[in-house]
Amino acid sequence: MGNADTKLSFRKAVIQLTTKTQPVEASDESFWGQFWSDTVTCVQDIFTLIPAAEIRALREESPSNLATLCYKAVEKIVSGAESSCPSSKEQQTVLNCVRLLTRILPYIFEDPDWRGFFWSTLPGQVEESAEPEGSPPLAQSLVTALCDLLFCPDFSVQSGRKSGPDNPEEIQSIDSCEYIWEAGVGFAHSPAISLQHDAHRAELLKLLLTCFSETMYLPPMAEAHVVPNQWINFFTSTENRHALPLFTSLLNIVCAYDPVGYGVPYNHLMFADSREPLVEIALQVLCVTLEHEPIRDTTSVDGTASGTAMDHDQGSESGGPDNLFVNYLSRVHREEDFQFILKGITRLLNNPLVQTYLPGSCKKIQFYQELLVLFWKTCDINKKFMFYVLKSSDVLDILVPILFHLNDARADQSRVGLMHIGVFILLLLSGERNFGVRLNKPYTVRVPMDIPVFTGTHADFLIIVFHKIITTGHQRLQPLFDCLLTIIVNVSPYLKTLSMVSSTKLLHLLEAFSTPWFLYACPTNHHLVFFLLEVFNNIIQYQFDGNSNLVYTIIRKRNVFHQLANLPTDHSAIAKAVTKRGKKFSTNLPSEHHVETPSMEGAPPAMEAEPGTLKTSLAALPGIDKMTERRAPHSPTQVEQPKLKDLAAQSQSGAEDSPSSGNPDHIDSHSSEAEGATKDEQTVQDAKTLHSPPSSPTPSTTSVTSNASGRAPLQRTASTGSSASWVATPEWVQSWKQKLPLQTIMRLLQVLVPQVEKICIDKGLTDESEILKFLQHGTLVGLLPVPHPILIRKYQPNSGTTMWFRTYMWGVIYLRNVDPPVWYDTDVKLFEIQRV
Repeated sequence: MGNADTKLSFRKAVIQLTTKTQPVEASDESFWGQFWSDTVTCVQDIFTLIPAAEIRALREESPSNLATLCYKAVEKIVSGAESSCPSSKEQQTVLNCVRLLTRILPYIFEDPDWRGFFWSTLPGQVEESAEPEGSPPLAQSLVTALCDLLFCPDFSVQSGRKSGPDNPEEIQSIDSCEYIWEAGVGFAHSPAISLQHDAHRAELLKLLLTCFSETMYLPPMAEAHVVPNQWINFFTSTENRHALPLFTSLLNIVCAYDPVGYGVPYNHLMFADSREPLVEIALQVLCVTLEHEPIRDTTSVDGTASGTAMDHDQGSESGGPDNLFVNYLSRVHREEDFQFILKGITRLLNNPLVQTYLPGSCKKIQFYQELLVLFWKTCDINKKFMFYVLKSSDVLDILVPILFHLNDARADQSRVGLMHIGVFILLLLSGERNFGVRLNKPYTVRVPMDIPVFTGTHADFLIIVFHKIITTGHQRLQPLFDCLLTIIVNVSPYLKTLSMVSSTKLLHLLEAFSTPWFLYACPTNHHLVFFLLEVFNNIIQYQFDGNSNLVYTIIRKRNVFHQLANLPTDHSAIAKAVTKRGKKFSTNLPSEHHVETPSMEGAPPAMEAEPGTLKTSLAALPGIDKMTERRAPHSPTQVEQPKLKDLAAQSQSGAEDSPSSGNPDHIDSHSSEAEGATKDEQTVQDAKTLHSPPSSPTPSTTSVTSNASGRAPLQRTASTGSSASWVATPEWVQSWKQKLPLQTIMRLLQVLVPQVEKICIDKGLTDESEILKFLQHGTLVGLLPVPHPILIRKYQPNSGTTMWFRTYMWGVIYLRNVDPPVWYDTDVKLFEIQRV
């Protein structure tokens, strides 16, 4: 009953505040004290007792009272930090002020007129109060106090010496590096876990994350994000004396977390885990602060060639201070630190895959999307870490959970973002030769997944999952097809042996993508065929010996290649193919005549999202040509990057006469230098132009003919505005058909088909194992065309992907923070909240 009374008195204070038309004096301590007294003891109560409508009414009708409330709450937090919160009453006051600001801040960011409130002089009567000249903005005082409190002995960390109310440790004098929360990077001592300290840290971090969320209230346009987020800027700058211990505490608390613990079944049902909420919020703060790089439109200039993010920061055109979190992460270099980070991330990523005989006995984490973002950022910021990951088979411990999540989420429209981040990571890794080599390790893990049963390598696993995504995923995944096939192209020169199952899947994709109606449906669909032909060419030219399964499948399906070579290009044939599509196929991918092999036993099918599931919209992605740069695999990493003005000049001349090279292996085959060149000269030309930036063709219909098979934005029909009125023409088909790289495959068929037919007739063979045996011992040395140079498409960071990651990460944070619902029902601008 007493509890109800205290809540009632708090509610009365809220009503009193929102209904007062006159400003309340800042000095009226008895009135303001009601908002942080110990009458309310949990954050859920604060959210229930202060409704959104009343905060908005207060903002519109009594702005000076809202200003005073914020000012007084920050003042209490600052004084609590200065006094080190020696008593439980002071601790409760600080926590209630933290909860109050967590509730109010989103409504301050919602209104453009209020957004600068914490960074400017205080309005109303607060301005006239005894504020000394040149005092820091309210925002800086708040962030500084919160960081102090995160290392406050007996509040959020264990005290180093005997202390009590009479002998508190001076917060200004302590070295917070001695109070890092967990052992790991740069710290060897693992403090005992305290439920109370973990809870206090989580609440303080939640308020910091709310402060950083100002980004959510800006539209998803580069212009709106030119000025960096001031909150994150200050938090990660040299002005924050706790920046290093905070960074290491957040990183170590995430990477040291083990949800399974000692492996006692059902332990998560018997004991509360104080660590999980802290790990989750720490991970979100880490992702958001590492994400903060001011968007500068230096598309594909910084490349993957440079060493660390510190290089990007040195320019600092925005004039803002360097981000110390990015700086520290880029400087981690000890092998034991890399191992700690990698083991922590792989342990957590593999947690949802853990199988036990007792259903539900093992705790499953839900923050794998944030983990994938952290892994991505660590690889992107610290190239040495990425090379460490690729140095051993440990990279496969990242690959398997990513493929598991991709397969599991393929039918669920609310998880499109998860699909993208998984594919981006694989695209980043596939740019390195070691990744392709590691895929040859046999796949022995048996995670129940609804994919065909197979015996083979991790490469087979990757191809089978990608095939499943392309043929049975939902429509919104179509823009990812280019990325998926680019990954397979990147690894194909290193794949020693493909199983029969994955070989059949690759041929099925070619069969599906090379049907005339699909090729003529969209100006960029033929790119998928070029990618697949490049895969086959790479394997035949560089890994023929071990790939008898693929060679046999190519021979069996030779009609597909002959039909491609004889693709009709006249008006009537094109019109007939396009109309034939109509009723016959309900999806954009033909999959008839394809018998699906049985799936793994006990594997749950990929489920669609429950109706009504919330999802957030994502920023548009640049085409694969903007996201990658073509390069020879062994080219030196320190490539001299073209200057910005050179790029501008190139792009202008490129706009005037854009290159039209459909074959991804041949660059600008119609340029003046290459005109009339022989094949060998062309190969030399390829090598010379490897580092030239991709051209940026416009999606207008007129450029489709001249640039149809060039590096146009590789997207399906649905994603290009002009394609609705676009119609395939004989000239357009001819422009890319003549560049189809079929020579190697046709030569292989020319040599092997007669031999296989002869052996079948001579020996009366009907068993494919005998034919496979013959192919295993066959050779094409000296019979194939000169091998083409291997070209790898490496991921290139640019402003488009930066904005995508920003939108995606804040969308994840919005949807994951439901208790309390910090941002729910506020006027978010960065993305739209939609129901499936």
